[in-house]
Amino acid sequence: MLEDVARGDRAAFERLYEVVAPRVFGLVLRVLRDRAQSEEVAQEVLVEVWRNAARFQPGRGSGLAWVLTIAHRRAIDRVRSAQASMDREERAARMDVHRPFDEVAESVEARLERERLRRCLQGLTALQRESVTIAYYGGYSYREVAELVKVPLATVKTRMRDGLIRLRDCLGVER
Repeated sequence: MLEDVARGDRAAFERLYEVVAPRVFGLVLRVLRDRAQSEEVAQEVLVEVWRNAARFQPGRGSGLAWVLTIAHRRAIDRVRSAQASMDREERAARMDVHRPFDEVAESVEARLERERLRRCLQGLTALQRESVTIAYYGGYSYREVAELVKVPLATVKTRMRDGLIRLRDCLGVER
C-alpha cells in the first residue's frame, strides 16, 4: 500500500489510514498520556506518511513498522518539546523570584531622595531647619518644639510653615 501511496493514490492512503490510524493513535497515546495531544500527533504522523511514503524502503522492514517508528519518534519529540518548554518556564520563574537589581534600584533611589532632602534642608535658615528637624525627626508637636527652643508657639508655627514651603519648592512637590 505504501508504494501506491507514494505514487499519490488516495484510495490506497484511505485503506492504509483505516489499517494504521488506530495503532498509531494507541502508540502515541501510550507515550503522551494526553488524548488531545495524541490525536494531534497521530494526525501529524499520518500527514507525514502521505508526504513521505516514497522514502519507505521495503527491504528495511514492514510498512507498519516504518509508520509506527515515525509515530514513536513524533511522540518522543512532543514529550521532549513539552519538557523543554516546562524547563524554560521554570528557569524564567526562578529568575523572576529574585530580582536583585530592583532592590538595588530601590536602595539607590532612597539614597538619592535622602541626599536631595538633606540638600534642601541646608537651604533653610538655621531657625527653620532646627524647628523642622525637631518636629519631624524628633516627633515633637508645635507646642513641644516651642518649649524646647524657648520661643513662642506662633513663632515656631511661622518658622515651620515657611520652612515647609521652601522644602516643598526645593523638592519639586506639586501642590
